[in-house]
Amino acid sequence: MASDIYTGTLDVLILKALTWGPMHGYAINRWITDRAGEAVNVNEGALYPALHRLEARGLLSEEWGRTERNREAKFYTLTPKGRAHLRREVTRWNTYARVVTEALATTRA
Repeated sequence: MASDIYTGTLDVLILKALTWGPMHGYAINRWITDRAGEAVNVNEGALYPALHRLEARGLLSEEWGRTERNREAKFYTLTPKGRAHLRREVTRWNTYARVVTEALATTRA
């Protein structure tokens, strides 16, 4: 069952994808889809604004290059500030997921 990405999740997934190295937008989307499958649906109308927003915050840098199919594309790279932000977000996400999972597992006495 495909669903829209929850607020804030797309940013952290983009940052995580870029820990694997520079990628263009299509490759980032493919990385997310390969890992999340049908559980996450990222459309271009959300991906590219998120990339621009992360770049404006200094979490990504960009550079034009050639894809594996020799097409010109903008490649995004994680900055040191982006790596630090990702570490904080992963910690926050793991804490949040643990707390929600525990709450949902609670049964009535």
